[in-house]
Amino acid sequence: MHSKFLESKKSLATELVSKLGKYFKYVSILGTDVDNKMYRADVRGKDISDSMSAERGFVVKVNNGRAFYEYSFDNFDDVDSIVKVMKDNYLSPDDKEINALEVKEEKLVKSFEREGDFDKFSEEEILTKLDDYVKELKAKDEHVLNSFAYLNKLEVNKLFVSKEKCLDQHYTWANVYVMVVYRDGDKVVEPREQAYSNKIGECFDKIPALLDKVIDKGRHLVKATQIKPGVYDIITDPSITGLIAHEAFGHGVEMDQFVKERALAKKYVGDYVASPITNMHDGASSGFSTASYFFDDDGVLAHDTLVIDKGILVKGICDLTSSRELGVEPTGNGRRESYKRKAYTRMTNTFFEPGKDKLEDMIKSVKHGYFLFETNNGMEDPKNWAIQCTAEYGIEIVDGKLTDNYVAPVVMSGYVPDLLKSISMISDEFELEGSGSCGKGYKEWVRVSSGGPYLKAKVKLS
Repeated sequence: MHSKFLESKKSLATELVSKLGKYFKYVSILGTDVDNKMYRADVRGKDISDSMSAERGFVVKVNNGRAFYEYSFDNFDDVDSIVKVMKDNYLSPDDKEINALEVKEEKLVKSFEREGDFDKFSEEEILTKLDDYVKELKAKDEHVLNSFAYLNKLEVNKLFVSKEKCLDQHYTWANVYVMVVYRDGDKVVEPREQAYSNKIGECFDKIPALLDKVIDKGRHLVKATQIKPGVYDIITDPSITGLIAHEAFGHGVEMDQFVKERALAKKYVGDYVASPITNMHDGASSGFSTASYFFDDDGVLAHDTLVIDKGILVKGICDLTSSRELGVEPTGNGRRESYKRKAYTRMTNTFFEPGKDKLEDMIKSVKHGYFLFETNNGMEDPKNWAIQCTAEYGIEIVDGKLTDNYVAPVVMSGYVPDLLKSISMISDEFELEGSGSCGKGYKEWVRVSSGGPYLKAKVKLS
């Protein structure tokens, strides 16, 4: 259901755009009404809390032919007072501002909605279901000290109005997590599993099959050892494949970094940067996950951007402001942490395309190496192409067979093109993981997904 609050402000938004249009070459307003709640249960009890993404407010963006300016507010009842603020502050830019090209838009009036099921589950029903998972996990093994179940429920409504556009969108996303604190002797581990969908019911349908998997993972991880540092053949699960895509050529092709000369990728567009069997995408319409929206915070419709084509870096991603500065078309990647924050170029669904190889053949091809699982965290230096990615654990492969030897955690590091050019096999299986958040540097958090097929590559592990 679309936001009644935003619907009630649509005529004011249209009036504001019209009045500011007398003074500025480009005017737009973005309204947001986002509900984000966390439902939690453990052996001690249950609770509900608001999450950091909840917001309700507006941001106006103007361009006077030279520069973009933005002004955010949460009380939208007086159009003339906002017009006065914009005129008084932004009609005379100083010489320090960036040059900004004219914004061209095609006329579009459209309402977007993705069907969900949030209205079918009461808060009590959700908490009861989570509590049942907690009790079942706790009863499965005497080594379980505590068990947890979470549901993160996100409901997004946005309104975008400019001279040529009037757009609104409504969509939902849910993540359900189950986790245990598992102890054997002096060692304690916290294995987890998760399910995600735009529908709560689909998440709940997936969780029961994952409960035994959580316990089995705990039994192995308490016996995990440290890996001997070295260069190994690896197989990556879709989570780690997605982490590589996200860190290797995610931030590095956010083109606001091109404007600031902070990304080495700018100099390598048109060159081989990966194995010829490698293709990589980003875009809110590239896949279906938590970062799949209908239009971005600049009012640009969702795109599917082919970033790497057969190993060649062909294109970056951009928001409206950086696209005008660089003289290219925006790719629908303009995103804000909230209406109070600036729009930056941000990743959405970032992944490698599936290939033609079978996972069992990939494992058989490894003489000695590791199968890596579960994203932990990653870092990238876009200016120098250094990369570091951490997997929760790995399983040793010897003579083409998985062993019972677990190592944890496992850190991959190296030079981005070296890693991507070492990719030698890509599975025909594919999974897009829709549960993550990503910051730009240390802030500006937005929802992202990543994933892809299983990869075989060669990299330094420690």
